[in-house]
Amino acid sequence: MKIKSLYAMPDVERRGRSLYVLAVAGMLAALALGAGCSGKAGNGAPAASATPSNVTLTADQRQKIRLHTVVASRFDPAVEATGAVDFDNDQATSVLAPFSGPVSRLLVSLGQHVKKGDPLAAVDSPDYAAAVSAYVKAIVTAKNARQLADADKDLVQHNGVSQRENEQAQTDAASAEADRDAALQALVSLDVEPQVIKDIQAGRPAPHVAGIIRSPISGTVAEKLITPGQLLQAGTTPCFTVADLSRVWVLAQLSAADVAAVSVGDPAQVDTGVGSTSLAGTVDNISSLVDPDTRAVIARVVVDNPHGLLKKQMYVHVRIQARQPSSGLLVPVSAILRDDENLPFVYVVQSDGGFARQHVTLGSRTGDQYVIPEGVKAGDQVVADGGLFVQFMQSQ
Repeated sequence: MKIKSLYAMPDVERRGRSLYVLAVAGMLAALALGAGCSGKAGNGAPAASATPSNVTLTADQRQKIRLHTVVASRFDPAVEATGAVDFDNDQATSVLAPFSGPVSRLLVSLGQHVKKGDPLAAVDSPDYAAAVSAYVKAIVTAKNARQLADADKDLVQHNGVSQRENEQAQTDAASAEADRDAALQALVSLDVEPQVIKDIQAGRPAPHVAGIIRSPISGTVAEKLITPGQLLQAGTTPCFTVADLSRVWVLAQLSAADVAAVSVGDPAQVDTGVGSTSLAGTVDNISSLVDPDTRAVIARVVVDNPHGLLKKQMYVHVRIQARQPSSGLLVPVSAILRDDENLPFVYVVQSDGGFARQHVTLGSRTGDQYVIPEGVKAGDQVVADGGLFVQFMQSQ
């Protein structure tokens, strides 16, 4: 078949053929580019691996690094963890409203130190007024019943009343006195001032005073949960938290790998982050449950806090020193590097004198060394200092 020359064709046909040729050329170029970007070379062979190759250093370059020989060692493991400060619940109490009614005044401030029995808040309580009134009535009733019982006791000796009437009078007097004692106990449970009770017992008019919520222990007002005007419900409304902050709990979060290294009674150091201040403590409890959110196990550390440096919900750093020695393979912290996926690795000397990356599993940290459960074996030589230099040479 005879093909016409483009120059011999009419202009319209020539332009159409030109566009067709350009389109075919573009398609061929795209196919060629796709072949070049595929995972195979032009002959179908796999592309070169992206795994970094071993590094070979000259004698001068080797002077820039320091090697460490991995050996099995015995050590006292130390666990590093973060923690949060909490009250010592054995020395803290939540103060509930002992009576119902609206709060008229708050008598303490947050953080104020109080003694046992100090007033915390005043409440206009009908329960308080009813208890005072009941005690006044109980005193009068018991006094009158006792007088009648004493009179009947004299009369029965002169046959003025029957023995049965005398016994009933004695029973009524004893019952009234029991009611009086119960009413007195009710006032005591409401923390009524002793002077008010003495005035009532002396027959003096009881003053109209508000009900007072008092501190059950000596300590610091750590939480203030009510405001003036708030209506309290007896026995259910929490009003304050009073805590002895001279000793606190630090709740340290342990990873699954660190739990086995920690035992109750292990000493701990709590770093507050304020200068170089650290406080000594002792592990006194390890939780049997895993936190569902953090997947951590809580170790409770008891810490003396004489100067109040530790505050509730403060974040701290905890270092727990295990008392039981352990054994394993140790690698200097300086030998640990991270790859592009943030996975830890070390450079291990190969039989040909080169250096190869070896990913490792990090265990607990002991001083300036890491315990390595997996990744290296005894006798391996790793780059302890100069690993960044080796990594740079590998990237060239």
